[in-house]
Amino acid sequence: MGRPEHPHRRRGGRRRGVARSRNPSSGAPVILTSRHLAGATLISVSGEVDTTTSAELECYIDQVRRRLDEHLIVDVSRLTFMDSSGLAVLLAAAALARVHGVALHVAGLQPSPARLLEITGARQAMVVHDDVEQAIAAAQRAAAFPARLIAPPGDGSFLREG
Repeated sequence: MGRPEHPHRRRGGRRRGVARSRNPSSGAPVILTSRHLAGATLISVSGEVDTTTSAELECYIDQVRRRLDEHLIVDVSRLTFMDSSGLAVLLAAAALARVHGVALHVAGLQPSPARLLEITGARQAMVVHDDVEQAIAAAQRAAAFPARLIAPPGDGSFLREG
């Protein structure tokens, strides 16, 4: 039995995409791009993710991921604003990744989204990197040497066992 394929992904080769949506309340667009790497999918998010654009981010993540057992890297270095609906999308992606033995890597947090992750405690659910190069290197190392993610009873944090 092979590795699990993403249920919304069509069979085919490498996929690289760009999606744009405009936030009607602020006029700020969200721009989503993706790139497939060895053992990971990289999604770059620019602009603002809020209640008017978070569903698009969620759909985009579902569409561009090739496999559920590959790491997901989200480059947020150009994300200027994220509300709780955007955070919910990232937390759902992190939970799905964890179930399949991989992780959500978030790179390049700007002050406003970083503060949201900090005050909500959501930062613990994902692997945070200073920049996308560090995230790619970490995800590719983890993909090359798979380990099981385990949750110690009660504390909600996750450890690698390998």
